[in-house]
Amino acid sequence: MRVVIQRVTASRVAIGGETVGQIGRGLNLLVAIAATDTEAELQWMARKCLDLRLFPDPAAANPRFDLSVTEIGGELLVISQFTLYGDGRKGRRPSFDRSAAPDRAEALYDRFVELLRASGLRVETGRFGAMMQVQIDNDGPVTLILDS
Repeated sequence: MRVVIQRVTASRVAIGGETVGQIGRGLNLLVAIAATDTEAELQWMARKCLDLRLFPDPAAANPRFDLSVTEIGGELLVISQFTLYGDGRKGRRPSFDRSAAPDRAEALYDRFVELLRASGLRVETGRFGAMMQVQIDNDGPVTLILDS
């Protein structure tokens, strides 16, 4: 599993000009499911995304990465993006051999979203397999890539 985590002041996803998901302060998560992923990877990644300290504590003398999205009561926008496993080392067209097959990937993606929603935070999503336009107001900018 691979997730690109971006700390945002706001983020939205649209399909055909219609907004289908939108958040304020929180995290934008671009999510790719690998062919080898299991429930264990989903649980580890969900916990990591919720607990990773990426937000400053305004009360701290030198605010840095002090608080998690859970601690600030932030929001999550979760977008499926199998292209994160694209391998462009050979030829002119990337290979996506490491990505899970669409049916399996969608089930695991849905389960990942379910695990995030169990936190009680507001979780918005795009639409699996759709062509989407994502607007990301990256805060910092802060962007991390996590692999399970």
